Amino acid sequence: MQSDFVKPLLLWYNAAKRDLPWRHTDDPYAIYVSEIMLQQTRVEAVLGYYARFLDALPDPARLSVCPDDVLFKLWEGLGYYSRARHMKKTAQILMEEHGGRFPGTKNELLKLPGIGSYTASAIASIAFGEKTAAVDGNVLRVYARLQAFRDNILRDAVKKQVEAELTETMAVLPDAGDVSATGTHPAGDFNQAMIELGALVCLPRGEARCGSCPISRFCQAKVQGLVEELPLRLAPQKRREEKLTVFLIRDGDEVAIRKRPEKGLLSGLYEFPNTEGFLTAEEAVRFVEAEGFEALKVRKLRDARHLFTHVTWLMEGYEIRVSPGSVRRGDCLFVRPDELKRDYALPSAFSAYAELLINE
Repeated sequence: MQSDFVKPLLLWYNAAKRDLPWRHTDDPYAIYVSEIMLQQTRVEAVLGYYARFLDALPDPARLSVCPDDVLFKLWEGLGYYSRARHMKKTAQILMEEHGGRFPGTKNELLKLPGIGSYTASAIASIAFGEKTAAVDGNVLRVYARLQAFRDNILRDAVKKQVEAELTETMAVLPDAGDVSATGTHPAGDFNQAMIELGALVCLPRGEARCGSCPISRFCQAKVQGLVEELPLRLAPQKRREEKLTVFLIRDGDEVAIRKRPEKGLLSGLYEFPNTEGFLTAEEAVRFVEAEGFEALKVRKLRDARHLFTHVTWLMEGYEIRVSPGSVRRGDCLFVRPDELKRDYALPSAFSAYAELLINE
């Protein structure tokens, strides 16, 4: 792969990069936290969580012993809670096997839970200077256009090929002093520069800002008029749909929540009681009465929907006031709306119904 583009790319990055908090540290733990948060989550959303998380859990030692409910509350709103579970497990392994320190190579980082090829390369290059390419969707798009690369970038084999070629290109990176006065690792800067170019300039869906691109003169897609056609991607799989009826079971000022199973989607988090399928008002009353509650009043709530990676929840809801004297609480916990907001990690899938409580 050509390497003439590398120096102008690095010069552009160090002059034009966004001022993001995780770019002011070489602490592997802080970089790790940012990289895990940035998986499946926009930069703008992560900014509100990053400092708060590090203030509460500043190192692997604190994270390794953090109660799950506290951890999930810190994570609430970021989604994909399995990331938080993997982080805690990783912290425990670091404390038990590595003296609380991150290993400094991609191969060793890959052995930790929830760390894949991209995240391992990002940490290894940014924190330790290892010359290993971190390839995400932004990088694949930049690469495909730069090389006029026509293979489907969603194939694992293609991604591995891109990783190998970019890692080979990194072998001839210029010295840090030639492209940066910050003392950062050139390998980390290169990976972040490729990502930044894809995030700010080499945009998807034909919106590339070629006039602002520092490496446009090297871009084969621009030369060949293929910018709008590349990269090639398979059509995404259609999500399956699941129908749910959600219940706000109200006992005075309190509402019922329950903990989800420890395995499966949103495992270990809290939820409003719910059941599969759409129920009529009469069926909803029979459902809560079968759970041991005496229904006093029923109110239909607005519909809601939530998108997961492979499934869409279509939800209908009911608020059901119940008699305190007849309540058999079972696996339900009754809390006030302010307690729900402050103390319990409720997935964003239920946010439409939580807002009804908090805003009343």
